[in-house]
Amino acid sequence: MIARIVGFFGDSKYANLRLRLFYLVLALIVAADFVVPREHVEYLWERIPGSSAVYGFASCVAIIFVSKFLGHQGGLMRSEDYYD
Repeated sequence: MIARIVGFFGDSKYANLRLRLFYLVLALIVAADFVVPREHVEYLWERIPGSSAVYGFASCVAIIFVSKFLGHQGGLMRSEDYYD
């Protein structure tokens, strides 16, 4: 069972299927946000369907860019032979 899962995610011949599966799951998550009742929200942006998905995506992109900046410009990343 595990070998089939690893083969699915590791083999390049399943790349198109993985991409379609990713987009399907993403669309289902955004569509599920339209079903949630919104009568007791605290903030204005919580009334907008799909705002949680956009916020999560923007947060992940921000984490990636901040970590790349800290690694390259902040001096946290070292060369391969740093400890030699």
